Amino acid sequence: MKKVVILILTTALLSFAAACSQNPDSSGTKPAATDNKPVNQGATPPTETKDDTPAIVKAVFPDAQSFTKQHKDIPAAKIAEIEKETGGKVPDTDHHSYLAFKTENGAKKQIGAATIVEAGGKQIVVVYESRDGMPFIKEVRGEGLPASFLAQFKGKGHDDKFDVKAEGIDAGLAKTIALAIRIDALTMQELYGAAHTH
Repeated sequence: MKKVVILILTTALLSFAAACSQNPDSSGTKPAATDNKPVNQGATPPTETKDDTPAIVKAVFPDAQSFTKQHKDIPAAKIAEIEKETGGKVPDTDHHSYLAFKTENGAKKQIGAATIVEAGGKQIVVVYESRDGMPFIKEVRGEGLPASFLAQFKGKGHDDKFDVKAEGIDAGLAKTIALAIRIDALTMQELYGAAHTH
C-alpha cells in the first residue's frame, strides 16, 4: 500500500513539473520566447532622444540634420544689468536657445543658433551668427509681421541701438518686439559672447 501511494505521489510530482515547464511560472509570466524576435519591437531604443525643437526653429535651418536645446541660467546680477540698461524685464532666469548642426566631410558642424522671443502675443525666431566670438542677429522671423519690419534687426548686436520703425505694424507693438529682441541679444552676449571692452 505504501509503495502505491509513493508511486502515485511521484507520478503527480513529475506531471506537475512537466506542466510548469510549458505554462506560466509562479510569477505569472510566460517563459521567454524562442523565436529570436526583439522583446521591445517597435519601441524607441533608449539611446535615442526626442527632438522637441519647434517647427518655427527648424524652418530657419532647412539644412540642419540635428538640433541641441541649450538651457542656461542667467546670473541675477546680469539680469539686473540688462533690466537697468533696457528698462524692460528679462522674461525668465532660464534662457533657452537651439543650436543647429549638420555633418560635412564626416565632421559635425554648428551652422547657427536661434532663440524664440515672445512679445505682443507673437512668437518671434531670432537667428544668431558669431562674429569674433560675439552673437549678432542674422535674421528675425515672425508670422504676420512685415519682412521690412523684421529686416531692421539684421546685423544688430548687444551694443547696437534697437530703434526701429513700425513699418506697417502698430507703433506700440513695434517697440514691444524691439525691446524683447534687444533683451535677448544682451542675454545671448552674456551667456555665449566673448569678453570684450567697450
